[in-house]
Amino acid sequence: MAGGIKSAANIPELRRRVTFTLLMLAVYRIGVQIPTPGINGEALAAFFAKNSGTLFGMFNMFSGGALSKFSIFALGIMPYISASIIFQLLTVVIPQLESLSKEGEAGHRKITQYTRYATVGLSLVQSLFISIGLESMAAPASGAMIVIHPGWSFRLMTVLTLTSGTAFIMWLGEQMTERGIGNGISLIIFAGIVARMPAAIANTFKMVSAGELAIIFLPILLVFMAAVIALIIFFETAQRRIPIQYAKRVVGNKMYGGQHSHLPLKVNMAGVIPPIFASSIMMFPATIGGFVQVDWIKRATSMLSWGSPLHTLLYVVFMVFFCFFYTAVTFNPVDVADNLKKNGGFIPGVRPGKKTAEFIDKIMIRLTVIGAVYVSAVCVLPTVLINKFNVPFYFGGTALLIVVGVAIDTMSQIESHMVMRNYEGFMKSGRIRGRR
Repeated sequence: MAGGIKSAANIPELRRRVTFTLLMLAVYRIGVQIPTPGINGEALAAFFAKNSGTLFGMFNMFSGGALSKFSIFALGIMPYISASIIFQLLTVVIPQLESLSKEGEAGHRKITQYTRYATVGLSLVQSLFISIGLESMAAPASGAMIVIHPGWSFRLMTVLTLTSGTAFIMWLGEQMTERGIGNGISLIIFAGIVARMPAAIANTFKMVSAGELAIIFLPILLVFMAAVIALIIFFETAQRRIPIQYAKRVVGNKMYGGQHSHLPLKVNMAGVIPPIFASSIMMFPATIGGFVQVDWIKRATSMLSWGSPLHTLLYVVFMVFFCFFYTAVTFNPVDVADNLKKNGGFIPGVRPGKKTAEFIDKIMIRLTVIGAVYVSAVCVLPTVLINKFNVPFYFGGTALLIVVGVAIDTMSQIESHMVMRNYEGFMKSGRIRGRR
């Protein structure tokens, strides 16, 4: 791997892309440390210390610790993800958006522009509700109010600050995707989770010292985490390879074709998208409900509290739905079958055309079922670990799935750049199989 890193540093374009990505992530982490005006930092820290294992802890994880500081990036990238979900769903329902999605690059740019506007709208609504809710909250022990000077001046300042922060993060993510390496939005979430890991490890040892976590359970926890990481790597790189045979063609005096190949189908075609989308949907109403002091909203929020049976059930349902939905949006068996037929390829024992599309679709459904079960099982782990063993939230499967998945995807893109320039990859013994 050391040789692979050295080879990567010798490629000017790749070096520029990696450097640009690291600089953008550094800008993001600096912004996380800048607090929103009008907040009592000590009272806010005391509030989050008591609620770290709840939904606030999950939201804080996705924001990279920005919510616990109530920084200018407190909303994180979740409004953008929520807007993306909305427009992906609307693309299937509204014919105008569906036609835009089929217009190529120009249509996708138009949908992206609509997504940006929706992100700003969602940020305005979320930040307004959060600012109103914070005005009635106080530190658990001292009773000090979190908001120093409540009123519309604080609300408007908070709405402006948080919305601008989310818009800036969205811009950072798009710049990293275009000019850096990897998916910018995923890397922002990845950086937020990784940045909190040292504090998570230190807090775990504090819990052991205080007797809140049995010391004999610590090595078991480490082995369990290693096993979960190995499981995630296995499923994220697992493929079902369908054999492809190309017919022989004579062009002039030369014969082409007659080769054997394969069509790789990922077990988890959707990658980390289902848990991110599902978390975003579950956090949006619960976050607003946590800050609005209305009886029926508070009752609904308590039913959707982190770890409750209804929350776990809906979380799993949304993840299964997005596994199938995202796979259906990004992978079209009919197009694959048509491309194979145009290039003289066929699956042995299966007729080209419609029968090939049905065969691929049947395999894809079975693989997606396996992938959905795997993603749901890994992401429900936080609930079991917190409720049964008092384990800190950040050791949950959702965080590990995102971290491992994004790392694999980014390394596969780096390796693709290296292989294109006749360099060996990171590992001489094999290739990293990306998620896409």
